[in-house]
Amino acid sequence: MTTRTIPAGSIECVTGDITEQPDMDAVVNAANAQLRPGGGVAGAIHRAAGPGLEQECRPLAPIAPGQAVITGGHGLPNRHVVHCLGPVFGHDEPADELLAACYRNALQQADDAGARSIAFPSISTGAFGFPLEPAARIALRTVIVTLPGLQSVERVRFVLRDTQAMEIHQRTRDAMLAG
Repeated sequence: MTTRTIPAGSIECVTGDITEQPDMDAVVNAANAQLRPGGGVAGAIHRAAGPGLEQECRPLAPIAPGQAVITGGHGLPNRHVVHCLGPVFGHDEPADELLAACYRNALQQADDAGARSIAFPSISTGAFGFPLEPAARIALRTVIVTLPGLQSVERVRFVLRDTQAMEIHQRTRDAMLAG
């Protein structure tokens, strides 16, 4: 794990499993519009949280790209799950703005719930086809800009699927904070 501290808090990059972040108050689900179990991150979070999560999600659906809603953590080691629908690259436009809205709205949902820490996957970069490097730039820029305006969230972690994704996020974060 690498951590960079900024005046408003810290931004961490790790490889790992989003469902195994017991020191985080909230984790983010890269959700589908219906907030149902599926593949990838959504499937992993729903499997780990148990059937109560799907029941709590049902009345909150559907959500649109860029939107975020919050539920309890159920069987996860986290108090909250923030469900965010990222854009499908090449379909949902403007994809860059929708992806930034996803991160911004997820941060705001966690902040409104009093969470001090939140863990994100790399939203929209799996089945939704968003290229990793531009997605990392959008995610990190949004976090760096949004974090100072939040009341409770002070620790953001990007939980990435492999070393390559982690290195891209670290390099992007460090370049943004150097300038």
